[in-house]
Amino acid sequence: MYLSNHRVVSLAWSGCLQTPLIPDFQAQARERLSKTTWDYIEGGAGEGFTKEDNIAAFKKIRLRPRYLKDVSEVDTRTIIQGEKISAPICISPTGFHCLAWPDGEMSTARAAQAADICYITSTYASCTLEDIVATAPRGLRWFQLYVQRDRQLNKQLIQRVESLGFKALVITVDVPITGNRRHDIRNQVDLKTNLLLKDLRSPKESSGPCLQMSSIDPSNCWDDLSWLQSITQLPIILKGILTKEDAELAVKHNVQGIIVSNHGGRQLDEVLASIDALTEVVAAVKGKIEVYLDGGIRTGNDVLKSLALGAKCVFLGRPILWGLACKGERGVEEVLNILKNEFHTSMTLTGCRSVAEINRDLIQFSRL
Repeated sequence: MYLSNHRVVSLAWSGCLQTPLIPDFQAQARERLSKTTWDYIEGGAGEGFTKEDNIAAFKKIRLRPRYLKDVSEVDTRTIIQGEKISAPICISPTGFHCLAWPDGEMSTARAAQAADICYITSTYASCTLEDIVATAPRGLRWFQLYVQRDRQLNKQLIQRVESLGFKALVITVDVPITGNRRHDIRNQVDLKTNLLLKDLRSPKESSGPCLQMSSIDPSNCWDDLSWLQSITQLPIILKGILTKEDAELAVKHNVQGIIVSNHGGRQLDEVLASIDALTEVVAAVKGKIEVYLDGGIRTGNDVLKSLALGAKCVFLGRPILWGLACKGERGVEEVLNILKNEFHTSMTLTGCRSVAEINRDLIQFSRL
């Protein structure tokens, strides 16, 4: 079964509110995408407990606003890995954007550039890296790598993204194998045969190893980080850390950042919600490296709560794909702007004039 239906997803936005909200994009995307594509994007692993808990866990946190502060000017800008962004709201790596919109990752990259935020491009992008860079040459880009069994392919990919101007290397650590995604099994989704992956060799190369979905290296371990560090000057960020033990090991192995993430609840079900794991990871790194969060962000308050618990910035997965499915580049821009505006309001109403003023005193965990 082929996953995409561009005849449907490329339709213009119709009959919607003048100012759509994030749930509106979700509902419209569900209508526009085929059932198989929707299930692939939206589905979680196992019974979907962690996927739902990622969102629900934010609702257990209450805000403690401070008033009578001059909030006539509120600045959402921040810096990640030495690069300025307009707000601590960026785009997570997700694959196969052409399932949602014909231009795929090129539309996503243009929207990220327009919003002045970071876009992490996936190993499984459905557009070539060269096309993504060419369409948004000024955008801040990091590259997400699934470490492949073929070391030469890893080296070629890393050298290629360096030459294309990507600013960091994000290593996903929570996929030694694919999780138990029941919807995909039921729908007989086989991405290796149903999707035409772009060859991850440079267009200048006529031979060499090609990417296969089954080629992720399950033997990849902590000791392999030193080899990756030996072949790149890019900062290395580990995506998928959920415990203080692994956070301490990340610091010990001299990485530059951690994305606290459970893969959107798509890998191991019944692990901690990302926001619940954030506190112990932040405490473990003791300010030595930057910590980010991915998973369950749906409102400006969610962004504020994440930063209050120590995240430097958050990354969005599914909401970006919802926006892309509805309106392409413009839809992604609107999703980002909705969250940026909500975050600005959340900062203003809690008395925070800059992201530096967001701290742990702003929140309290509900006793309910």
